Amino acid sequence: MAILYPIFAILALTLAVMMRMGLARYRAVVGREVDHRYYEVYQGEEPKHLRVLSRHFSNLVETPPLFYVACIIAFVTDQQGGLVVGLAWAYVALRFLHTFIHLGRNVVVLRFRVFALSMGVFTAMLLTLFIGIV
Repeated sequence: MAILYPIFAILALTLAVMMRMGLARYRAVVGREVDHRYYEVYQGEEPKHLRVLSRHFSNLVETPPLFYVACIIAFVTDQQGGLVVGLAWAYVALRFLHTFIHLGRNVVVLRFRVFALSMGVFTAMLLTLFIGIV
């Protein structure tokens, strides 16, 4: 069961970013920073702070689903040892750090390094799972 907890952590992060994005969009429309019609077809100009939030949310629904699949594979194949669970939590920690960087000061070089490291951890997790299956 321990391998399922990191899934809930990433889901909570995704939900938090989605709620922050929704609230920011609402405030921008109410404050007339953005015309509500922009959100009908997403054409036109969106303020930078909203574009960053939107892009980050998209990022959280692109790569983490692969992580969910890996965790489910670990669960189904009963590969929930310390290494796999540790790699899963390391991936989660790096994704949280990536979020804080992206939605904070947004230092692109640092953000990329953290993202690349998270992908390295994820790759190690996948290799560990694959070796455990064969």
